[in-house]
Amino acid sequence: MRILIAGATGVIGRPAVRVLTAAGHDVVALARTPTRLPDVDVVAADALDATALTRAVRTAAPDVVVHMLTAIPDPLDPKHMARDMAQTNRLRTEGTANLIAAAGGARVISQGLAYAYDPAGAQVKDEDGPLWRDPPAEFAPVVAALRDMEEQVTATGGTILRFGHLYGPGSIYAADGSFTRQVRGRKVPIVGDGGSMFSFTHAHDAATAILAAIDHEASGGAFNIVDDEPTPIRAWLPEMAAMIAAPQPRKVPAWIARFAVGSWGVAFMSGLAGASNARARAELSWKPRYGSWRDGFATELT
Repeated sequence: MRILIAGATGVIGRPAVRVLTAAGHDVVALARTPTRLPDVDVVAADALDATALTRAVRTAAPDVVVHMLTAIPDPLDPKHMARDMAQTNRLRTEGTANLIAAAGGARVISQGLAYAYDPAGAQVKDEDGPLWRDPPAEFAPVVAALRDMEEQVTATGGTILRFGHLYGPGSIYAADGSFTRQVRGRKVPIVGDGGSMFSFTHAHDAATAILAAIDHEASGGAFNIVDDEPTPIRAWLPEMAAMIAAPQPRKVPAWIARFAVGSWGVAFMSGLAGASNARARAELSWKPRYGSWRDGFATELT
């Protein structure tokens, strides 16, 4: 099958290219500017330029379009999340519309977020749970863009893969990633009760989920692509610090943290819901290589 990966140079895109080509698929990479990638053809276009994108996608003539486009700065400033995510929000709204139009009926598989669920109620959510109804102001445009993207893709019969907190090479949780550097510098505290539930996704597991979604052509809708072990930050952050021989994190009241990181930063550290991967396991026959973030972190960080 001929697969176009939009975002092929990203944290998920790179392993996706390897996994899909190893499975025998004919992969074409979409890049914003001309570039070279090993073993795949590359077409160049800005996803926000509808004319150029249509020309590039029609040249590629894919059976499936995989939408992994983001433009997320590293590091993100939680107090200015809306500003820092503005370009990614456009890629998830305008870019998605352009991709769908350019795809000409080809099936679309798109990214989503498994930590954008409304945190009210159960601490671990399945795909029937709503996205955040009343998110912190800085996160509200992100949720709105996610909702718009999902509605566009599912209206075509496409598939949404809701990834958890992404780790692996090139991510903020990599050995040289910005979050890991902050943990080493003891700059990431446990805020409030540290109850924020994290469901992690290794980049390789994200890539194998894309392959599973392609192979299960009849499967549409949304799937949580996360590991088996949703864990509160008060548990995993000290373990991560120990793995990298960093000082143990401080504990900071939420009202103090709000001055430094704003309402979204506090919510990220103390108010997120986790996610269940049961539907992806059952309907896509997918399972993570790293069932626990502990195993994945040990591989990446030690």
